[in-house]
Amino acid sequence: MQKPYIFITRALPESVVRLYRDQLNIEMWPEEQEPVPRKVLLEKSAQADGLLTMLTDSIDQELLEQTNSLGIVSNLAVGYDNIDITVAKEKQIAVTNTPDVLTDTTADLTFGLLMAAARRIVEASEFVKKGEWGPWSPLLLAGSDIHHKTIGIVGMGRIGEAVAKRAIGFDMNILYHNRSRNKETEEKLEATFTEFHELIEQSDFIVSMVPLTSETRHMFDRATFQRMKEGAIFINASRGAVVDEQALYEALVNKEIAGAGLDVFEKEPIEADHPLLQLNQVVCLPHIGSATRETRIKMMELCLDNLCRFFSDEKLLTPVK
Repeated sequence: MQKPYIFITRALPESVVRLYRDQLNIEMWPEEQEPVPRKVLLEKSAQADGLLTMLTDSIDQELLEQTNSLGIVSNLAVGYDNIDITVAKEKQIAVTNTPDVLTDTTADLTFGLLMAAARRIVEASEFVKKGEWGPWSPLLLAGSDIHHKTIGIVGMGRIGEAVAKRAIGFDMNILYHNRSRNKETEEKLEATFTEFHELIEQSDFIVSMVPLTSETRHMFDRATFQRMKEGAIFINASRGAVVDEQALYEALVNKEIAGAGLDVFEKEPIEADHPLLQLNQVVCLPHIGSATRETRIKMMELCLDNLCRFFSDEKLLTPVK
């Protein structure tokens, strides 16, 4: 029996991939850093039985409608806003993602981003490296306390819950807003459900963990930032497009909020001259929420396991509903 042809859109470690070559005919785009060109992606997708894709690959209507044998798209991410799910369902193409395995890793990074923004850690490190450290003064690089403050988590999914668990260790008051209330989570984490506007007004730290949808796009807009506390710090580790970046910039420049920690941006990579990168009170990271070697390998294995299961007519581990 001929093995199904799988195209992987970025170079993955051969030490991981070789374990699956007995079951799958795997071809990989040879570059790790550079994404596969659109023309090549379209050509390979037209031939493939399965795809292993990155969040940066646009698996859109054009691509899906020109495929003939494609049966599954296995996405190396929790989010799947890069995939046209409607067209995939119409064409009966299965879609899988990689939840759970990156939950704690992403929560670690998110809380670390919060701490870095609150205590001005990156700014202080640059201060020392540039030789600017001189005489001590009482308010030199003074930041904000984290302990006993109020954290507001917008989007209490798996990662949101994991962030809340870390906040417990800092004796923080936990507020959350979600599409649906979860009383089990409230009891487990001593978290309080609030309406979005109440969370925005009451929280010292606002953490965005929402997926990108038509409803969440630019949900953090000018009016939202104006409702935040003057000393509030905004953290985004979800999707860049949930934030109106110009509105965030204006809120920071006008000192309507105190700072921000951002792991994601509306356009990635962010342009070097982007206004947000010019502000000391903003900590910027290159979308590395799940970027530990251990977790990324687990994500790769989960994608490949889903591909093998699909072509063996076994139940998929993490299908997108």
